[in-house]
Amino acid sequence: MTPTPVLSQITPSRRALLGGAITLAAAGALSACSGPDGSSRNENTLRVVYQKTAAFQQLEHVLTKAKEEYEASQSTVAIELVPIEAEQDSYFTKLALMNGSPDTAPDIIYEDAFQIRTDVAAGYLRPIDEYVATWEEWNMFLDSVKDVGKGDDDKLYGISLGTDTRGIFYNKKLFAQAGLPEQWQPTTWDDILQTARTLKTALPDVIPFNMYASKAFGEGTSMQSFEMLLYGTQDTLYDTDTKKWVTGSQGFKDALTFLKTIYDEGLAPGLDIALDTNIGSRIATELLPQGKVAMCVDGSWLPGGWINGDNAWPQWEESIGYAAMPTQNGKKPGFTSMSGGWTLAMGSQTKNPQAAFDFMAVALNKDNALKYYTENSLIAVRSDIAEMEEYLTCNSSFEFFSSLVQYTHFRPATPDYSRISGSIQIACEDVVSGGASPEEAAATYDKSLVGIVGDDMVQAA
Repeated sequence: MTPTPVLSQITPSRRALLGGAITLAAAGALSACSGPDGSSRNENTLRVVYQKTAAFQQLEHVLTKAKEEYEASQSTVAIELVPIEAEQDSYFTKLALMNGSPDTAPDIIYEDAFQIRTDVAAGYLRPIDEYVATWEEWNMFLDSVKDVGKGDDDKLYGISLGTDTRGIFYNKKLFAQAGLPEQWQPTTWDDILQTARTLKTALPDVIPFNMYASKAFGEGTSMQSFEMLLYGTQDTLYDTDTKKWVTGSQGFKDALTFLKTIYDEGLAPGLDIALDTNIGSRIATELLPQGKVAMCVDGSWLPGGWINGDNAWPQWEESIGYAAMPTQNGKKPGFTSMSGGWTLAMGSQTKNPQAAFDFMAVALNKDNALKYYTENSLIAVRSDIAEMEEYLTCNSSFEFFSSLVQYTHFRPATPDYSRISGSIQIACEDVVSGGASPEEAAATYDKSLVGIVGDDMVQAA
């Protein structure tokens, strides 16, 4: 593995250069979207837009393979791969900019499932029901994920690329140095805090515990931190029976208080790291592999980046253990998780929808899906792959993260969710940066929520 600089060597100027590189990559991507005359679309060229980061290159590998296979199968349509090199929120922003113009809009989009309803409402996506109706491999997809890509009009817009769960990764070697057990499973939030305090005392140069809490990390902060906590309380964000959003819940304040505690006590990264726009990649590719972080809440896809590729970490299985995220006070079912997933979706501006779907079908076929599930450590959503020995034995973390499905929750699938998620991120960052108390941040969130959905769409906890 190529040596990477330790945390103290990553200077502000280095981070500025990284940020500049991301900006230039995005500008290049947008420029690459123009047709031969600088403005028009070309029905013989399909533009595929997707996310790429230092820690996430598996999709590009699969799309490159699918491009070669698709172009070899016919001679009239070419595939243009356009990566947006950015973390999640910046990816959404740059993708929205591209979708805002017919000249730059993608034909095929790497689309987070929670964004589908929002992007359908914005007119960015085209329904694909007529194409999947005659696609034999659609029957291989689990019924439970077939609705993931639907809009409010019940039409299908995206096809699942796999799903995931979230749990706690911990470094067994650091635990041993701190006198903690190699096999560790907290049963309450207090267990996590006590373990983090033990690590801080025994290993003062190590960050005991990471939970994302910045606006810069976007949806990752909402889903991988705040909602992992909230759904372990007695409360929820959204009442699925009344279809109203919840205000004033104690669970909301308790989740913020937990984040404030780990940051106030120095159990979490300093703000110079926590607010870094590249915090996700740094945790996965630098801080965990270098033993600079002892525990973190993150997604089941992390080991996929360690098995091979630019960020390979051959020793990861010797160092990393897993634990389920406990509920706040051990209330049944005892643990919680969050699941999401991304899709391939068709852009509304495509001039060649049949060719666009044909490419999607190649990218999602059995061989390419197996490659993506295994390299990205995803939970299979195709029944013909879920039982394959090649899939089940390729990654020792699959069994643990698949076991979390029984505890998992999903984000509210409403067009308003992305804006509400933004308000959650503001509350989290305000609390950990000292800008507001949990009570103040929760009150600000409630006010913002009412502003987004209206008085008639909220209810008191």
